[in-house]
Amino acid sequence: MNRSDRELTQDTCISQHVSPLLDTYVPIDWAIATPRADRVRVRAHTCERLPVAYELCQAAGLMFIRRTSRGEGATVVHESPWQRVCEVEELWRRLLEGMAR
Repeated sequence: MNRSDRELTQDTCISQHVSPLLDTYVPIDWAIATPRADRVRVRAHTCERLPVAYELCQAAGLMFIRRTSRGEGATVVHESPWQRVCEVEELWRRLLEGMAR
């Protein structure tokens, strides 16, 4: 994405955007998404116009973050570990602030 695309997205998009990654970020233990629940509720999401989008999801009393990467004709979906709500809400905050990825 070039600079003008980024400016257009941030100026015109009402969705959340992740902050630039900090040098001290903590890596998230991403795994290939596998169906674990009949229903998943998306509680929040980032801009889907970017090559990588994130969703804060809740199912079966747990939460997780879904990462969708689009490019080169393929879409790849990963999930963070399924954990208690308070733990994943904190991870979501850290992801948005550039402290986790």
